[in-house]
Parts: sequence; C-alpha cells; structure tokens
Amino acid sequence: MTRRKASGRADGRRLNIGAALSAGVSAMPRMYREAWGAITFAVVAGVLPALAPLPGSAAWVAVLFQALAILIAWGALVRIGITSSLAEARAMGLGPAGLQLGGGEGRILAAALLNGVFLAILLTVVGLTLLGVAGASDLNSEAIAARDWSQAGPPLQLALVGGVALIAIAIPLLFAVRLSLFAQASLGRRRVISLNTLGIAEGSFWPLLALLLIAGLPKIILMALSAQGVLAGASAQAAWAAVLALVQAPFAAGALGSAYRQLEYWSPETGSVR
Repeated sequence: MTRRKASGRADGRRLNIGAALSAGVSAMPRMYREAWGAITFAVVAGVLPALAPLPGSAAWVAVLFQALAILIAWGALVRIGITSSLAEARAMGLGPAGLQLGGGEGRILAAALLNGVFLAILLTVVGLTLLGVAGASDLNSEAIAARDWSQAGPPLQLALVGGVALIAIAIPLLFAVRLSLFAQASLGRRRVISLNTLGIAEGSFWPLLALLLIAGLPKIILMALSAQGVLAGASAQAAWAAVLALVQAPFAAGALGSAYRQLEYWSPETGSVR
C-alpha cells in the first residue's frame, strides 16, 4: 500500500534517476563499439553541409540527409539502450555497426508523427483558451508589454490570467515528458507506441523531467554558447553535430533506455503484463 502511494502506480514501479544516469554513462562505450557506423554517419551528415553547403533549394537535400542519419543513429542507440547484449540488440534489428533502416525506424517515425500531431492539437487548444481568457480579462496589453504591472489591470484579473498561463505551459509539458519514451516503447513492444507511452511513464513525471533535463545538458550548453556568439558559422554547426552525436545521443539513449526498462510493464514475448 505504501509503495503504491509513493509511486502513483498499481505495480509500484518507480524511476530511479541515479540508476538511469549511471546506465547512461556506462552504456556509452558499448554505444561506440556497436553503433560506430551510425554515429559516424550522423557526424558526417551534420558536418558536411557546413563544409560544403548546397545552394538554394538543394539545401533540402542536406536536411533530408541529416534527418535520415539521425533516424538511423537514434534507432541503433535506442536498441542498444534497452538491451543488455549485442545478440539481444541484433535480434531487435540492430544492423552492422548500427547501420539499419527497417521496421523499427518506421515505427519510431510513425510514433513521433502521431505524438507530434497530438501535441500540436493540444497546444492549439491551450493557446486559444489562453487568448480567450486574456481577451475576456480586458487587461491593458500596452502596459503588459512595457511590464508596467501597476497599470496592466486589477490584481485579481492578473492572477487569473497568470494562473491560466501556468496551466497552459504545464499541460503540454506534462504530456511531452510522459511521451518521451515513445521510441524505446515502439522498439521494445515491436509495434507503434504513441499515446500508450503515457501509461509507461505514469507516476514518474518529475524524475523523468529531471532525467531529460540532465540528458539535454550538452544541447543547453551549446545553445548558451551560440547565444553568446562563442559558436558561430561552420564551426558552430560542426560542434553541434559532433557533441550531439558523440556525447548527448549515446548518453541520452542509455539513460532513457534504463528508464524504459525500469518502468515498462508489458512483455512482448508473452503479450501480457509482467
């Protein structure tokens, strides 16, 4: 009873952030060893357009090339992250050096599109609701733009709009975090898993959010350096490609793979709850 209350789940499964982070670090050598081809492909796809940019509309070729490399690399890294051996990853479709493009990648792409459509609809509804509440509150938009809160409107109305704004931010964030294991679930269950990922992450929003933020630190650092002008031009694109492919993606795949293994309750072998 105590365990159910603590985890918010009937099966008592909880996400151990420390174990997930440790797994992310320890899995990186295996990622390099078993998916070196896919990682190299992702780095080349990211760096090549910076060294030899294509003119005009031909630049879309580079974008598609990068998207293909990311899909292949992420598919390989996810397989390694949710398995414990090369043989198990190969049985799940891992190709030589991590180079494969098959049903697993198709399932990841389909789940990503479905989740993207769902989140886009959710953001639209929440945005329209927020606009309606802001319009009905009759606040002084010029004062708000100038951050002159004393002239923006009555405190009660400001609090109401502020509360709705927090909800508008919290709801999409809640769903986005709980849907973040869709790639692991789609490969682990061997079928397209989109909204059903919500059940896997049930009761683990806060630890999963913390895990995602930690796993995204390399990208956050790159964004900060780019905003300050430290990284710019071709060197910035090369740095982004190298750091994301060599550091963030392998670490994130290992950490999220551990999170998935901790939270998953469905066994594809038996087709039942485990």
